[in-house]
Amino acid sequence: MLTKAYIKRQIKEGKEKKFFELLKRLRAEAMHQKGYISGETLIDTDNALNIMVVGSWQRLEDWKSWKDNPTRKEIDSLLEELQVEPTAYESYAFSKYRVYVKSGFPRPPSSVDPTVA
Repeated sequence: MLTKAYIKRQIKEGKEKKFFELLKRLRAEAMHQKGYISGETLIDTDNALNIMVVGSWQRLEDWKSWKDNPTRKEIDSLLEELQVEPTAYESYAFSKYRVYVKSGFPRPPSSVDPTVA
């Protein structure tokens, strides 16, 4: 099932150039990973030091595999040295209720039609 990974980072002031060089390297590595679809980097309109990367993956397992990849972890540790706080990760899946039920998620309320997205 299609998965979106939301990755939030806050850059230390004055470290932007090195940060974006490493982020570009990380993206280049991700592009060669199984299940990678796309990625985009968003900059907070109120604080340009707050960054959100949104990655699209074919399956949750593909995203988890990349998240645990030693190359990614190495680059991520270099990025974290340039950040105010540790990276925050969240992942979300696109699917219909019935797929969630098959995956062990709680059933939707009985008044909800599980065949409707």
